[in-house]
Amino acid sequence: MSRLFDDQAASSAAAQVPNPEEIRVRIGVLTGGGDCPGLNAVIRAVVRKGVTSYDMEFVGFRDGWRGPLDNQTMELGIPQVRGILPRGGTILGSSRTNPFAIDDGVERITSNLAAAGVEALVAIGGEDTLGVATRLAELGVDVVGVPKTIDNDLSGTDFTFGFDTAVNIASEAIDRLHTTAESHHRVLVVEVMGRHAGWIALHSGMSGGANIILIPERPFDIDKVCAQVESRFATRFAPIVVVSEGAVPVEGTMSLTSGEVDEFGHVRLGGIGDRLAKEIEQRTGSESRAVVLGHIQRGGTPTAFDRWLATRFGLHAITAVHEGDFGTMVALQGTHIVRVPLAEGTGTLKTVSPEEYDEVSVLLG
Repeated sequence: MSRLFDDQAASSAAAQVPNPEEIRVRIGVLTGGGDCPGLNAVIRAVVRKGVTSYDMEFVGFRDGWRGPLDNQTMELGIPQVRGILPRGGTILGSSRTNPFAIDDGVERITSNLAAAGVEALVAIGGEDTLGVATRLAELGVDVVGVPKTIDNDLSGTDFTFGFDTAVNIASEAIDRLHTTAESHHRVLVVEVMGRHAGWIALHSGMSGGANIILIPERPFDIDKVCAQVESRFATRFAPIVVVSEGAVPVEGTMSLTSGEVDEFGHVRLGGIGDRLAKEIEQRTGSESRAVVLGHIQRGGTPTAFDRWLATRFGLHAITAVHEGDFGTMVALQGTHIVRVPLAEGTGTLKTVSPEEYDEVSVLLG
């Protein structure tokens, strides 16, 4: 039993006549960072199990860490989570707010949590959202994390929900682009998400039969890329290039970023697909076009796998809260859901290894 329940039981015994409304645990839930398919499935699982199994009540904090920072809340119970399992996005809203970038941010959060009667938080997010959760946990806030990122780059978990949906969307786009590329004898450059990790590019490029896959972990040689393009045309087929948004050339001569940064200090990436298509066309003389999938990858209904994974994460996260196992993150390891320290989930990024990239290299070119 968690210390929350221990404290409440002691208080109830002292009062002699316990009032169920006074001892009911109130849990906060928030979603931060970029939205992705499966967030609502987590919220639904957390609330449904928390209410029916543990007699908890919930408050939803709106727009990521901005919610507890500015005390922006919404009612969150079983009626609010009905029908949201297949729905994309998040009913709580999201943002990239960083309370540690605000002078009194932490004090405002702890004060608002106390005023709302919230005794623990379930924070659903990626590297930045869970990074804030890790620091708050170190300061004494009771929090359990749920890993979420389209890029699948959080360590400690084999997969994050949203990734499978993004790969499926990108793979379908590549399938459709093959025929139009061949009809017009064009190079088609497909830009997918992946700031620091090339998992989406690698998985969708493999499943879609791309000829060239460029990822952040391996700076590309533009001369080699152009040689592969010409080799593909020599077989009377048109090349498909899949590139992660964070991929960079070896020589570093192509301008890839806008220079703007968000509240967590991340540079807003800008246009590697367009830049690469122009470079290929100039160097090879072959007509080239860029297709930037962008937010299409993380919008809309989640795949069955992402609904399954997100639901299991939610069920295990609220159990961790009930047991008082704070400062942890639920994770998928093999087919099992386990708990790992929050710091383990956010300490390092999970990136594509040279072995994993080389495995598919025989199929490229």
